[in-house]
Amino acid sequence: KAGGKKKVSKTEQLRLQKEEEERRLKEEEEAQLQAQQEAARLEKERIEQEQMEKLEAKDQERRESELAELHSLEQKFLSAQQWKMDSRAQAKWEHYLSCDGSPDPTVLQEINTFISLWREDQNEDVQLVMEKGEQVLNLMEKLQFLLLDTPPNDLTEKKIVQYQESILELQDLLHQKYNGATEHLLKTAKLYEDSETGNMQAVIKDKNVTFCIWANLKKKVRFKNHVFCEAQHGFQLPKSLAVSGVAIRILHTRYDHVSPLWLQCQSVPKLEVLDSKELTQHSKDGVEEPEEEEKQGREEPSMAPGEICSDGRMTAISFKEQSNSIADINEMTEEETEKKSEILDIPSQGPLLQEETNGKEMAITDEHVVDLQRFVPVGGVYHIDALQLPPQVKQLKDWSMVELRDVGLQAYPYPPAEAEDTTHPPIQITLRLSDNVMYFGDPVVARWDPAGQQWRTDSISNVTYEVQEKSVTFEMGAFYTIALLQDAHLNMPYLAWELRPTGVDEALLAVTAVFATVQVQIKGNQCMLSSVVVEERDVLSHITGKWTSPVDLRAVLKKAGVNIFPGEYSHKYVSVNKKATLAEVRAYQQMALIASAFAFAWSKWNLEAGQDQVVFKVSEHLKADSVKDKDWSLYMFNGQKAQKLKITETSEAFSEELEEDSEFHSTLYHMLKDSASKEAIDKVETASFLFIDVVYQLLLATRILTYS
Repeated sequence: KAGGKKKVSKTEQLRLQKEEEERRLKEEEEAQLQAQQEAARLEKERIEQEQMEKLEAKDQERRESELAELHSLEQKFLSAQQWKMDSRAQAKWEHYLSCDGSPDPTVLQEINTFISLWREDQNEDVQLVMEKGEQVLNLMEKLQFLLLDTPPNDLTEKKIVQYQESILELQDLLHQKYNGATEHLLKTAKLYEDSETGNMQAVIKDKNVTFCIWANLKKKVRFKNHVFCEAQHGFQLPKSLAVSGVAIRILHTRYDHVSPLWLQCQSVPKLEVLDSKELTQHSKDGVEEPEEEEKQGREEPSMAPGEICSDGRMTAISFKEQSNSIADINEMTEEETEKKSEILDIPSQGPLLQEETNGKEMAITDEHVVDLQRFVPVGGVYHIDALQLPPQVKQLKDWSMVELRDVGLQAYPYPPAEAEDTTHPPIQITLRLSDNVMYFGDPVVARWDPAGQQWRTDSISNVTYEVQEKSVTFEMGAFYTIALLQDAHLNMPYLAWELRPTGVDEALLAVTAVFATVQVQIKGNQCMLSSVVVEERDVLSHITGKWTSPVDLRAVLKKAGVNIFPGEYSHKYVSVNKKATLAEVRAYQQMALIASAFAFAWSKWNLEAGQDQVVFKVSEHLKADSVKDKDWSLYMFNGQKAQKLKITETSEAFSEELEEDSEFHSTLYHMLKDSASKEAIDKVETASFLFIDVVYQLLLATRILTYS
């Protein structure tokens, strides 16, 4: 037994020694393999580094020539500015030669004369006032267009203030005339007497205004409810009003002359205007950055305490400082822009109201005050008033007699001022919403507070929104001016976008938003809303198919409730895809320059690429049809360097690895030029400067690289 044990022990020992030797050899082999792999990796990295350095060196060698060539292309932006300046001068001259009697709203003497003459005109016929009102609205639109479309250097501070004050005076006079027309109607209330109730009812409307007037001539309590059949607006009065000599007016203006002027004249934020001969001076410089994204007071200046007139209107605010110049890009360092662009995309979780006061942000915590950076009135404004009945016309044989008073149109006090502590029943109002406006959710019903110059939601209760009937019913404690507000950002962030050429100096921009898909055609110096699709059906046909300017297109779409145009503070309400201003703005510039021959589209990797660079799909596209999936390639651009990526849209992870046999270039144009056909390059070089300018304006307005 002892000998057996010893034999087994030796065998076991030999086996263990053998295993140990095998393990040692295996470890040596693994270590050797790892060393070889590490050496191979280092060698690969060295080779890649050498290749990268060669590519970088090659890029630097040709950088100056490439940027000089880009500079030549970018002169088209300046040509577009000059053309628009000449067009404004030509329009002014043609208006002067026409002698059609209409004033030039930019000439202070002419507009003041027009205002004075109409103010003195005693004709208060409602139809004539509405016709004149259309002319007044056109004058205001011209002034607003000039404020938004004219480069800052072409408008003096004095002119800006003059235009804004003219707009406010015209707004005020127009509403005075509507009040005069209302009084004139009420003096002849018996001419509109309803055969069933004996009360007056009248609905008079055109494309801009709807007058709904009801006069309580019989003062019977059973007639406290009324619906204006032609407009489908209605009300239900408390008993005390139903037996009083009161008139109810629902004046619906399809425009908003109530909200602060800055909201009505909102321009595209940031870097909208190219107005310097040094536009492309960066072709000689190494690092330059666009001006800060959040320059206070540029895009949407808000009211400061000293900016309210004694009559409660907002004074003229300088729009000159709202516009940004790309000339300023060249005066900033990379570090400055980095710091400034950080405030682009800090999402806000709550509806906190922000007001700009003397350049500083101040939080207003009153929950009943509507944040006009987040919610905007759509569908116009409803002036809902209780009015005192003026003396009625009396017929004596062939004579019509009426008592004349100088007091004008008088409001009927409700609730009565002497009974402030008493609870009074509310007034119920039903409003039929316009078919020309899209509401993507329950609208916020708010009343205008003239003292605070703000929209408020208190004193409005029991709001019911009927989607099918497209009506809203609510109760209010007194008579107010009412607006229906919608979240300006409910269609953001966009789900996808595509920009592709469709012909010579023609393109199509499609933005797929949360609730709607918007397609805009571009041709020459104009653009056209070709379709708005909501839930697979075309809507807003009244504004599609009409050629207009990018400025007017933005106004029309926002007025219709389809907002795909971020404002200066939109980043607080949308979880944005943070991008450095340098990369974003230069991408828009160069995309516009080559949009005549290349298609661009959204890429999911733009989210993964970091804030300093943008990623999008590109394809040479010389036909009018859509781009096939296999034709797209991915490109990355940071404002100073463009590269083609090896990954595809279906790759598992993001990588900045270059496509094989591709190089770096200083511009997107030269990056694409490497593989582009001669036909495509010829098309880029001969593209109209007006077409390029419109594409650039739309890209800046939608900011698709940040808000997708």
